[in-house]
Amino acid sequence: MAHLIGYATALAIGLAVGLERERSQVGAARQAYGIRTFTLLGLFGVLAAAAGAAVVAVGLACVGALVVLGYRRTSATDPGTTTEVAALATYLLGVLTWTTPAAAGALAVVVVALLMSKARLHRFVAEAVSDVEMEDGLKFLVGAFVVLPLLPRRDLGPYGILNPARIWLIVVAVTGVSWIGYVAVRLLGSRRGLNVAGLAGGFISAVATTLAMGRRVARGGDVDGAVAGALSASIATFLELAVIVTAVSPAVGAVLAPACAIGALSLVLSARAAGRRAPARPGEVAERTSRIVTLGPALTLAAILTIALLAARWARALFGPRGAVLAIAIAGLGDAHGGSITAATLQSRGALAISATILAIGAAVTTNTVVKCVAAYVAARGPFFWRFTRGVGVSLLLFVGTLGLSVWVAS
Repeated sequence: MAHLIGYATALAIGLAVGLERERSQVGAARQAYGIRTFTLLGLFGVLAAAAGAAVVAVGLACVGALVVLGYRRTSATDPGTTTEVAALATYLLGVLTWTTPAAAGALAVVVVALLMSKARLHRFVAEAVSDVEMEDGLKFLVGAFVVLPLLPRRDLGPYGILNPARIWLIVVAVTGVSWIGYVAVRLLGSRRGLNVAGLAGGFISAVATTLAMGRRVARGGDVDGAVAGALSASIATFLELAVIVTAVSPAVGAVLAPACAIGALSLVLSARAAGRRAPARPGEVAERTSRIVTLGPALTLAAILTIALLAARWARALFGPRGAVLAIAIAGLGDAHGGSITAATLQSRGALAISATILAIGAAVTTNTVVKCVAAYVAARGPFFWRFTRGVGVSLLLFVGTLGLSVWVAS
């Protein structure tokens, strides 16, 4: 049955790529490959994989030779090589369907999307991306894919709190959210782009995302869209908190989930209200030559969060188990999830009562919300700070009130 799925997936991949290539040839010079050829290439790939690695290699050589011959026939009228590369990709995706058809299918969707986006991508690169934006994008890629993998992933220093890779990940999160949010706004407009970027960034670091959104306002960006993006990041905090704590301690999760739902719903409404006032036209940016990625604020935030975590470990060591709630509240200065997971773990082991656990989680979320507000103030004082603080403040009050009610009902 698994092999039948592989065969079917290979045929579907060939049909999808071939259909796109066939449509792209309408009104243009005839290419060497059409829908039938691509379908056969996908089937050829899975059959070669079924026969063994040696046949896959021979098949790749044969497909490569056919690609060269086809390009020689069409290069005079169409010097591009997109169709030829798509043919090689179709064969290799067909090979992949023999072992992992789901991955092959997902990659095929990406391939077809790239092929269909030719005009949009060329227009975006030619008209929308400046040299400054390319340089800042390269900074982010170097930090994320060159520096980060090389850093030690060990806990060093006092209490094992200095993990270089974890600290640098905060820097990557800040710069990454800034860059991705900028690109999303250029493509989707402030109304939708910053909401998407904020929610995605919130699963990495809501504090970092808030800082990035505030920095966008400080550079002259749209306040409404930035507020919506920052509030969306805090939505991710509640969603992630409910899922992780429930996985560690279902008993605590049952009490925590309603409060997280109410808090997240409040933020959804606030973000939606702010987003409606944001400009909807794509491409609206304040200054094309301003720096998108700056390391100074990101490094400062990483230092603040590291110091906060060090203080939490110190409090735990000083007060022992009785200081667990205080230590978890202090840990919330750096990350609400870390302290909450610690509390849920202690409860699951019988070292902390549910009421004390809920108190600790509420304290961690409260202190983390304070840090978000401080980050908003540091990044962009004025309307951004006040509107963001009002949104997360209402959400926090609803969260704490629902949490207290849930504890009262459970007791």
